[in-house]
Amino acid sequence: MAAEPENLVLAPLRAMRADMATKADVKELKAELRPQIHSLRADVASDMLRMQKDARDQIVGLRRAVIELHASLGAH
Repeated sequence: MAAEPENLVLAPLRAMRADMATKADVKELKAELRPQIHSLRADVASDMLRMQKDARDQIVGLRRAVIELHASLGAH
């Protein structure tokens, strides 16, 4: 059998294939990350609810300040 001529593209492709993750590696990584992703989602949801409450409280305070300002200006 004759030896293959040296291919400039084939050698780097073979090296990349050796370094690539297999389907089993990807599946294992997904299984490891799934609980962390669920925890992160819960943390983000909690943070968003807290931010929504803070924004609502700030809006209420701003409304109150505007009403008081209008009341004080009307009294003058």
